[in-house]
Amino acid sequence: MTARQVFYTGRVQGVGFRYTTKQVAAGYEVSGWVKNLPDGRVELLAVARESSELEAFLTDLQETSAVAHYIKETHAYPVTPAPTNIRGFSILKD
Repeated sequence: MTARQVFYTGRVQGVGFRYTTKQVAAGYEVSGWVKNLPDGRVELLAVARESSELEAFLTDLQETSAVAHYIKETHAYPVTPAPTNIRGFSILKD
């Protein structure tokens, strides 16, 4: 298992970023969540069995998704050990 915590800055709130992230995640074998932060950033936690699947999901979200152009900066951090209790992908409410 591999996991990443990612923080996105830019115009990432109020543009469907969380919804799009969930839609993109549906195309990959990833689980996790996405939520807005009070400071205007969006936080993502993504977990996958294979690191290649996680990388493909993050690349798709950041480079080819409908919200990619809203992302100004991305800060990603490995999460170890990777959580094993997360099922599915959800949008956490503010």
